[in-house]
Amino acid sequence: MNNMVIGIIGGMGSYATVNFFKRLVDAFPGEKEWDRPRIILDNYCTMPSRVRAILYNENRNELVKDLSTATEHMIQCGVDYIVLACNTSHVFLPDIISNVPDSETKFINIIDSCAKELHEKKIARCGLIATEGTLDTCIYQSVFDGYSIAIDAPTKEQYGEIRYFIESVKQNKISEEVIDAFAKFIESFQNNYVILGCTELPILYQACVERGCIPNKKICDPLQSTIKQLVSCSNKFIVNQ
Repeated sequence: MNNMVIGIIGGMGSYATVNFFKRLVDAFPGEKEWDRPRIILDNYCTMPSRVRAILYNENRNELVKDLSTATEHMIQCGVDYIVLACNTSHVFLPDIISNVPDSETKFINIIDSCAKELHEKKIARCGLIATEGTLDTCIYQSVFDGYSIAIDAPTKEQYGEIRYFIESVKQNKISEEVIDAFAKFIESFQNNYVILGCTELPILYQACVERGCIPNKKICDPLQSTIKQLVSCSNKFIVNQ
């Protein structure tokens, strides 16, 4: 029996959360349901925009309150680990931990998980695709600097195109045109490795794979790095029935 309890704070957006949940379940194959960990999912899609809170200070206090409340609920449910299933929301992680101190040792930081994996592979430089909020706060750079990994970010002129990709997933409107444009965007990076720094983007990349227009780049997915870390952590929770 796997006694580990994982909490997912999601809904930012919902399709990305569903995708992450399925991938997490798939990572724990078992003959019986109880071979997998318990997963508590909060699809908190009604909280304010993370990007607008960063860019315009819009509803920032309300957002932090909602994220903190969701975290408190996870603690009350007895989770062992919490995944904040949104890259941009990690900008507010220090505020959440300040409001809910017991959560500090429970959060799996998806950006840090990605950095650790790339550091172990001795990768020194990566391209990054992410929201304006993630890019403008340089949260990836601040984490990756600790692992001596350089980040090459898009220009502000490219922000609109990235937003178009992300919104196509949020609205479940992934067309062939969007897929082809996204594949070309990834291919435009000079870097060999490109980080999908928004939880919507792995869905769009999978659509590229299914369409057969796979960019000639090594893709780095922070959510997949997080899943690998959780699978590794689960070993100490396995007990004989």
